[in-house]
Amino acid sequence: MTYELQTINPRQYDGAMLFLYGDEGASRALPLSKREVACVNERRERGRDFIMTFDRLPHRLYVLSFDSELPAPEVQEGLRRSAMKLLRLLEADGVESLAVTGDGALPEEVMAAVEGITLADYSFDRYKSKAPWHLQHVVVDDSFVRADELEASQRLWNRIFWCREWVNLPVQDLNAERFAEELQSIANDLADVSCTVMDKRKIESLRMGGLMAVNRGSVDEPRFVVLEYKPAEAAASRPICLVGKGVMYDTGGLNIKPGDYMQEMKSDMAGAATMASVLFAAAENRIPLHLVVLLPMTDNRPGFNAYAADDILTMYDGTTVEVVNTDAEGRLILADAIAYAARNLDPALIIDAATLTGAAVRAISTYGIAAMQQGAANELTMLKLVGEQVYERLVEFPMWKEYDELIKSDFADLRNCGSTPQAGTITAGKFLAHFAGKVPYIHLDIAGVAYFTKEQHCYRAGASAYGMRLLYAFLQMQDMI
Repeated sequence: MTYELQTINPRQYDGAMLFLYGDEGASRALPLSKREVACVNERRERGRDFIMTFDRLPHRLYVLSFDSELPAPEVQEGLRRSAMKLLRLLEADGVESLAVTGDGALPEEVMAAVEGITLADYSFDRYKSKAPWHLQHVVVDDSFVRADELEASQRLWNRIFWCREWVNLPVQDLNAERFAEELQSIANDLADVSCTVMDKRKIESLRMGGLMAVNRGSVDEPRFVVLEYKPAEAAASRPICLVGKGVMYDTGGLNIKPGDYMQEMKSDMAGAATMASVLFAAAENRIPLHLVVLLPMTDNRPGFNAYAADDILTMYDGTTVEVVNTDAEGRLILADAIAYAARNLDPALIIDAATLTGAAVRAISTYGIAAMQQGAANELTMLKLVGEQVYERLVEFPMWKEYDELIKSDFADLRNCGSTPQAGTITAGKFLAHFAGKVPYIHLDIAGVAYFTKEQHCYRAGASAYGMRLLYAFLQMQDMI
């Protein structure tokens, strides 16, 4: 999809057009006849959220009605979610180019509508023999956005596209080695970005016991990728470290998943794709922050000399871990990466993102991210506020010391699963927090939102990149502090 800025006169524009209409006070500006305006307003009396189509042969006019009196984040999210319905109308009408405007609308509302169209238009098509319809071109009224603002948004949306594409790819075409190669290639083209790819031999020399153990059942080698963005204008020398779970495919290992639960496990590397994509977007838009992304990557299979329940692992920082369940593998590879960051990088903050627990989905469904913090209360408060603004919301779970009892082992320092089925999301977070030590730490469990089994909001079935807009906006705010 391409984007263009133009000065748009709604009554004279020669092409398909979307007109945003949020307030009856702007009814005079509607590019409609008096009878058509009356029809729209009569429909608004029954509910303000709808789309009406008007013939302007050979083109069509789409009026997107919304309630501008709601809180701003709800208004903007409503406009994003309207995009899927709009795209179906555009496809039925054979529209390839669309102009977006709206007298009386706010710039944030227009950009939310364009963002929703962009997110909703994505679908994973590369294996289809016949390419499906997509909107090709969007013209945005230049009275609502500057060229540099639109270009910055485009760069972010492009990274969201690639995050979703990576997560949707099956492991046959994107294992740890290939993903590392792609990340290296992108980093090579970006200013102030470096990429270090550590192979199996290097990982073994670092004694990353979690990553090595999870990889033992696979024919594919692991990788540990460190991306760094350090612009000269960075406000602080100490980095913010972003850690992403990179389980390229998760069978559960020897604790193999039932068939239904193994479906879509190609998405178990969504945390890694998210964190890499956030750094690339930050670099392309020159956010003046020092960022380091750490990505432990492997698949989890039951072959060869696969690690087993009752094994005791020695992690990168020397902590010993009793394996209780080989399907709790994500926290093992993340623990090595978090410990590496805490020991070597002197970070101001560590944030991880991981499709970690089914317990998070059971707790809050597919409507947000389960979040926890250790020594980072102010940072998580800010992240929650940002989440409300961009509508990628967080639910904070407690990290009370009592939960430590659930991950104590009789035979090692820790066990990789809680001793009871309760509080699974929290015990996973507590396990990871141990490896952050005294570094301020935030854990984001994105299991419910990284991949949708069916269409939801402005996302088609498949990867969503949910959390990218949240983290990108959070980093922008860090630049302002």
